Amino acid sequence: MANTKADHWSSEKYQNAAGFVPQLTTKVLEYLSPQPGERILDIGCGDGQLTTDIASRVTSTGQVLGLDASPSFIATAQKSNTLPQLKYELQDCTKLDQDELTSGDWDKAFSNAAMHWILRAPETRTSFFGDVYRGLNPGGRFVFEMGGKGNCAELHTAFTAALTTVGGLSLEAARESSPWFFPSVDWMRKTLEDAGFDVLVCESEYRPTKSTESREDGSGGLDGWVRLMGASFLEAVEESRREEVVKRVCEWVDGAVVREEDGSRWIGYVRLRAVARKKT
Repeated sequence: MANTKADHWSSEKYQNAAGFVPQLTTKVLEYLSPQPGERILDIGCGDGQLTTDIASRVTSTGQVLGLDASPSFIATAQKSNTLPQLKYELQDCTKLDQDELTSGDWDKAFSNAAMHWILRAPETRTSFFGDVYRGLNPGGRFVFEMGGKGNCAELHTAFTAALTTVGGLSLEAARESSPWFFPSVDWMRKTLEDAGFDVLVCESEYRPTKSTESREDGSGGLDGWVRLMGASFLEAVEESRREEVVKRVCEWVDGAVVREEDGSRWIGYVRLRAVARKKT
């Protein structure tokens, strides 16, 4: 899912810090509408929870291929897979230009909560959408949900501030350490159209989401989210300062994320969803 220097991901850590992500997929799955016999490519499949659901809907007459850049996620997905119509492959999803992936045989391409990592580097964006377009058959659909403009803005800002004050980085370096790209609806619509797609849906939803419960090992709650999702930020500073960065980020966002009625913490997620069709 992430294109970071090291593989920070594991199914357990992800569930502890952000287990709500694969659960909040009702709308994007409705847009995908997997049907028996369809061939679907899942780009950035993580540990395969959602991919398994999709594969069960295409039944044994269909085919689903899940791709992810994390060896840990792919190993977990492969270990738990019992469906003959489903397989997983380790793949840098910024580079999809392979015969199997761009053959024009896929009925649908799908991605959930992964493209804000995949599209981080500006030089990869045009080729990514072009590869997805080539991979679909005429009339095939690309359905996805990702972080949109303003996603987790309070945490994004707090990370930048912590890296400058605690880590001693310049503002430019702190911003560059971000692993995310959160585009606007207008940017996404134009980019899809430039790649040749007919855009059927392109929308943004503000969806504050309650953080998981804190855990003694630090893998849950808001601090667990900061450690896992913000791993690239933390890598930008000396190891001895990383826990101080985590502490500062959590303290600084409290005024924005804590709900007074019960002390729960809610992250300001903004989701960008789109349905695009390859022209016939």
